[in-house]
Amino acid sequence: MSSAAGQHSRVFHGTAGQAHEVPFYVPDVGEEEIAAVVETLRSGWITIGPRTQEFEQRFAAFLGARHAVAVSSCTAALHLALDCIGIQPGDEVITSTLTFTATGATILHAGGKPVLVDVSPDTLNLDPADVARKVSSRTRAIVPVHYAGHPAPMDELLEIARKHNLLVVEDAAHALPASYKGRRIGTIGHLTAFSFYATKNLCTGEGGMLTTERDEWADVLRTRRLHGMSRDAWRRYSNEGQWRYDVLYPGFKYNMTDLNAALGVVQLRRLPQLHERRCQLVQRYYELLADVEEIQLPQVRREVEHAWHLFVVRLRTEMLRVHRDRVMEELRQAGVGTQVHFIPLHMHSFYRDRFGLEPSEFPVASDAAERIVSLPLFTRMGDADVEYVCEQLRRIVRAYRR
Repeated sequence: MSSAAGQHSRVFHGTAGQAHEVPFYVPDVGEEEIAAVVETLRSGWITIGPRTQEFEQRFAAFLGARHAVAVSSCTAALHLALDCIGIQPGDEVITSTLTFTATGATILHAGGKPVLVDVSPDTLNLDPADVARKVSSRTRAIVPVHYAGHPAPMDELLEIARKHNLLVVEDAAHALPASYKGRRIGTIGHLTAFSFYATKNLCTGEGGMLTTERDEWADVLRTRRLHGMSRDAWRRYSNEGQWRYDVLYPGFKYNMTDLNAALGVVQLRRLPQLHERRCQLVQRYYELLADVEEIQLPQVRREVEHAWHLFVVRLRTEMLRVHRDRVMEELRQAGVGTQVHFIPLHMHSFYRDRFGLEPSEFPVASDAAERIVSLPLFTRMGDADVEYVCEQLRRIVRAYRR
């Protein structure tokens, strides 16, 4: 059964006496995905091969991208992209402080230095004005993060990149399917990295994808994702392949497997339907929380199509008698799963101490870090689940109003 359809009344029943429970996330994997994986297992080919190639081709067509290269994770995609464009020790790469650690860590893995910037108050995407201020003679690239699925201001960022001869590698872990001024994310920057982690809008368990319009980069990515070998396993071990290969570069073990790709092919086919359901759930959140003045709802700029990977609200804690963490704990006690996306990089001990960063350098992100709460958003939720989450959030806010 296609679980995104016909389950708008789905209720997650609690445990240990809890009448209603809504986890933060449950993947929407149905019988089609299971059958595709079983078929791949029975085919005798489970590593990178024909299903991976099919997934790449279908993904590129879905976005309108020239090339799509499947890898083992978005982290692998970011590292591979930065390696591909030639980031060297001493090179600076500008990115948002409000992101998962992989964004900063892959810059370091590639040999570069992450230069963190603050975010804009409305969308929590990186602030182009702060990007422009932090460009130096050592800057080589910008890594925009499409936070929560809302596209970053690509026109402004691309203009900065053009002015300073920089490359743009997009972190689109949250941004499938998202669009900016009518163009799909994945077709705008020089390279774009996607995530298919278990919690993502398109799920392959683990996995990622890189898109690019440049033929030469696509060739480099395909070679370097599998040890820098001139022939991958399919081209060596299948009946059409040849055993001899050359090592062209000290590459990585970053390939996707056909098991993951089999999931991806089905999930990609279902993605429009899954996205529609996410939008319905988001609309219900807006309707049920619009009149709660202690809660700031996500803002969406007119020129974008939001992917709605996350539904992140901000608590106006100056209007409450408790900190955000207490609200999250009470939601947990009521059976509602929540998360914080993210603790900004400048607040983690490694980045803070290594680069001498202070919260005052990132006033918007530092403030948001104390207020943001990601509410449950997944396509197996029913309308009753959203109503329960909002009922509990309203109850807690009402109890702690100043």
